[in-house]
Amino acid sequence: MGVSAAGKTTVGRALATDLGWSFHDADDYHSEHNIAKMRAGQPLNDDDRRPWLASLRRLIDDILAGGEHAVLACSALKQAYRDALTPDGSKAECVRFVYLDVPEPVLEERISRRRGSFAPPELLPSQLATLEEPHDALRVDGAKPIPEIVRAIREGLSI
Repeated sequence: MGVSAAGKTTVGRALATDLGWSFHDADDYHSEHNIAKMRAGQPLNDDDRRPWLASLRRLIDDILAGGEHAVLACSALKQAYRDALTPDGSKAECVRFVYLDVPEPVLEERISRRRGSFAPPELLPSQLATLEEPHDALRVDGAKPIPEIVRAIREGLSI
């Protein structure tokens, strides 16, 4: 989890490959409305995110019901969003969050080089303003090289 340009997709893919797990990118689950809004430089609000989070929760529930493991790259900026993604009861311990903490100047530099993303650089300030840094997630320095980040995640989560 983390803001735009934190490296969620890149790190998530590398981690999933390293673990032999499936990888899912939450951006693939956005509605056309949400994508159009972000492309226009308009930040999403809670009402925009609600159906998106519900679809991600169904994905998580299906993965857990199948006894599988997966890595999901998702912004999960607010605690309420993380709560919406976490199953109730005994399955809650199966969902772990990793916060890719990246300094703002690094985020700005990364986002300026991105191509093909529907989230323009203008959305970064709203993402940073929305971010509620998690207290229950593994915090990892997302500015480090990918192999170091993957190693830190594996060690931090004992996987």
